[in-house]
Amino acid sequence: MTAETELARRLGPGLLTLYGVGTTIGAGIYVLIGEVAARAGAWTPFAFLLAALLAGATALSFTELSARMPKSAGEALYVREAFASERLSLLVGLMVAIAGIISAASVVVGGVGYLRTLVAVPEALAIVVLCVTLGGLAIWGIAESTLAAAVLTLVEIGGLLLVIATGIAVGGERGLPVSEILAPSAPFPLVGVFAGAVLAFYAFIGFEDIVNVAEEVKEPARTMPLAIVATLVIAGGLYLAVSVTALAVLPLVELAGSQAPLALVYAAGGGDARLLGAIAVLATVNGVLVQMVMASRVLFGLSRQGSLPAVLGRVHPTTHTPVIATVLVVGMILTLALSFPIATLAGTTSLVTLAVFTLCNLALWRLKRRGPTPPEAPDLPIWLPLAGATVSLAVLALEIGRRVSALL
Repeated sequence: MTAETELARRLGPGLLTLYGVGTTIGAGIYVLIGEVAARAGAWTPFAFLLAALLAGATALSFTELSARMPKSAGEALYVREAFASERLSLLVGLMVAIAGIISAASVVVGGVGYLRTLVAVPEALAIVVLCVTLGGLAIWGIAESTLAAAVLTLVEIGGLLLVIATGIAVGGERGLPVSEILAPSAPFPLVGVFAGAVLAFYAFIGFEDIVNVAEEVKEPARTMPLAIVATLVIAGGLYLAVSVTALAVLPLVELAGSQAPLALVYAAGGGDARLLGAIAVLATVNGVLVQMVMASRVLFGLSRQGSLPAVLGRVHPTTHTPVIATVLVVGMILTLALSFPIATLAGTTSLVTLAVFTLCNLALWRLKRRGPTPPEAPDLPIWLPLAGATVSLAVLALEIGRRVSALL
């Protein structure tokens, strides 16, 4: 292996978009619909629409940032260029990598939990086999790993389309009429819709992972913004359709009280709820693979920027992947998954991601104040990154306040 070997540019807009959709749409949406409905009621689709608009401000900031600086460990690079601080840049990069590693570990534990409801297998063995297999795929090559992620993403989307088809077949029999869902006659619950939107905001987190494979993307200044926007539009469209379907098929009280609402929706149309359970397992597998790729590229990028040891920046001349960085990431995921409960793992990732969103939005605002936007990048209005920073900071503050109040 030599330090001079570079990553291979093998990702076009199609694979990159599916990579983004795969890391955004996960098993969580199979549960999240019920929790949002408990807060927003008949206005649940509007809560998802508001969440899409809130997340959209940051997503658009990432389109300009990724076109300006199409490099691995993108968030760390954006902060370094904007604030001229190596320490802050390293902190942000490590936050992104650690969040991805913790998220993958929590998803592994959750996915194995789903799997054990379908197949009798020892938990520790399943965790080891899953991590090692996906780690080998991530090392094999970026085209191979993203192609596998794309296939799994299509399966995830297929699961949601099955739910939507159920709504078309039996919608309105027990739930609300579609006309009532699209234009509710119930009073608008401002607090409930906003609370639901804050919760739904987390269902849109994932588009930012796209920027960390920038050095493996063909024509990144054009492809990256396109994939980020397409990811948000596809995820948002699916979430809106699924939320309408769920309200049309199930009474609101059943939807809001269920821990597996989409399984109930599918079963209401005569489907086997175990099929959605199996799809949820595949969704977790996809989430782990994407996070492995993302976190290893962040460590690689930080190494190439001189912030971490050079060994993490080595690329294998045959696979054109950062093998050592990937092995380190897989080892950390495996250790966490075997050592900590899922609640402990999942509890930190959203806070770290929101903090990174805030800093990246502020970085773009500062860069735009400093000088004109390069011709190869989208030129966003200067107020947009400020709006993204404000939203991210507000959601972060609300989440911290919620957790503090829960402890009191």
